[in-house]
Parts: sequence; C-alpha cells; structure tokens
Amino acid sequence: MSISVTSEENAERSRPTPEFSFLTNHGKTLLLIAHDPRIRMRDIAGLLNITERRTQRIVADLDKTGYVEREREGRRNVYTVSTHLPLGLPTQRDTDIGSLLAILPAPSGAQ
Repeated sequence: MSISVTSEENAERSRPTPEFSFLTNHGKTLLLIAHDPRIRMRDIAGLLNITERRTQRIVADLDKTGYVEREREGRRNVYTVSTHLPLGLPTQRDTDIGSLLAILPAPSGAQ
C-alpha cells in the first residue's frame, strides 16, 4: 500500500513559516488565560517566547482594560475572562471575546 501526496499538499509543506502572527501577544495571552484560568506568568512567557516581565505588562493591560480579572488563590492568580467585551475590530464592533473563544481551539503551543 502506498500513500500518494498531491501537489497541493507538497506546495503547502514547502511554504515558509510566516514572520508574522495574526494575533498579538495580548490576544494570545488572553486565549491562554481563557483556556487555563490558573496558568502561571512563567508558562505564558514560555509559550509565547517572551519575557516574564513582558507577560506581566500584558496581563496588567488586560486587567486594567477589564478583559481579565485576577483573584488571588493562595500563591496563584486565578483569572476570569470578560467574554462580553468587544474585540475592538474596526469593521465588526459588535463581535465579542466570547465569539473569538468559541471558534479558536485550546492552544497546544502559542507560536
């Protein structure tokens, strides 16, 4: 039995990895928090390949604007995502965070 690979599959495999991402680190952080409300800053930083200090600033931004709320539980933070808030898209102002979370699967690696 042999497995044949179509030319379309070959072309897709040979494409270089893009040097950009469709989501910012703020968006990726929000997704990681939504899928694991007890995630540590260190883990977010590692998954996004950014510093812990940068991660702290991003989470502080998300907290300050109301996208996440932090609650201390022992030595850890537990986060709640405000899914009713708008994404801030220029053309679809009524699309909320909950809509984004509904279509994106839990990240296995944020890169």
